[in-house]
Amino acid sequence: MANYEFSQVSGDRPGCRLSRKAQIGLGVGLLVLIALVVGIVVILLRPRSLLVWTGEATTKHFSDIFLGRCLIYTQILRPEMRDQNCREILSTFKGAFVSKNPCNITREDYAPLVKLVTQTIPCNKTLFWSKSKHLAHQYTWIQGKMFTLEDTLLGYIADDLRWCGDPSTSDMNYVSCPHWSENCPNNPITMFWKVISQKFAEDACGVVQVMLNGSLREPFYKNSTFGSVEVFSLDPNKVHKLQAWVMHDIEGASSNACSSSSLNELKMIVQKRNMIFACVDNYRPARFLQCVKNPEHPSCRLNT
Repeated sequence: MANYEFSQVSGDRPGCRLSRKAQIGLGVGLLVLIALVVGIVVILLRPRSLLVWTGEATTKHFSDIFLGRCLIYTQILRPEMRDQNCREILSTFKGAFVSKNPCNITREDYAPLVKLVTQTIPCNKTLFWSKSKHLAHQYTWIQGKMFTLEDTLLGYIADDLRWCGDPSTSDMNYVSCPHWSENCPNNPITMFWKVISQKFAEDACGVVQVMLNGSLREPFYKNSTFGSVEVFSLDPNKVHKLQAWVMHDIEGASSNACSSSSLNELKMIVQKRNMIFACVDNYRPARFLQCVKNPEHPSCRLNT
């Protein structure tokens, strides 16, 4: 029989009074329950170790640099975009990878960012590049009206920065991030550039240009971002021609890269997608920029 007894309470209502043994048992049970709850809370709140990677960590002062670049771009370089909310862009950007395993980032993670930041590039003003980043950026900076990906808002902000998150923290990982060689292709940096490169190509229109490095054995490298993402993301309904500018190192041996098997492969891809292909070795305006550092080189003479 249960160990309790009935007693009469005020108002003639029946009551139940636990025996001392039952009270002790109940107290012990409550203490055990409290201890379990406290233990679970401690485990949940205890800082967990960050995943360890061999690559460089998130760039120091990342958020400050991000906001600074965003403000410079929207308020000074491209004042027509002054209404962009840089803090909202930063928050949406972080939402793609913070508190997540940096090897499991998807294209969908960056979809809200791409939807938030819209920018129209004029037709005939898109310049892609592959293994020729420095010269391509010099060209668009001097030329003033053309855009590489890094001349767009998101590309300008993220250029040369590093970032990643970790499942154990809501902050960015300032200790280490995955290196490309760690069998981690779906890392936050790679996925970001793939996503915005695809969008950059999809939005292109008219005649588009690509600057390639003619000093390499394969100026057109099909595993590059241009070769694997951008060229296949061009919309033939909006883009009718792709022009390749194949630039050689000014001190290197000159060759007719436009007739190489590498460029023929690019030509076939473009024509198969119903676009016109054209190729120029050492596009003269870009060559002039190379000649600034080597004005006495024979190829820089005006009569060549």
